[in-house]
Amino acid sequence: MEDQNRPILTTGDWFITLLITAIPLIGLIMLFVWAFSGSVNPNKANWAKASLIWVAIGILLSIIFFAIIGVSFFKGYF
Repeated sequence: MEDQNRPILTTGDWFITLLITAIPLIGLIMLFVWAFSGSVNPNKANWAKASLIWVAIGILLSIIFFAIIGVSFFKGYF
């Protein structure tokens, strides 16, 4: 059973968390650390998992978008 007596994350904690995730590669690595580490506050872990899902959706939509653009260019070329 999870420990229900974990400290509440303060505004300063969230400020630092968002600041770290704003750094391109470091932020992505830290999202994985926070999402899958057992010693992280459950609220931060759940937030990191949700953020990783959004990153995956963004990457997937970007691939689809660029594939559609690429196909339209090739069809216009030939």
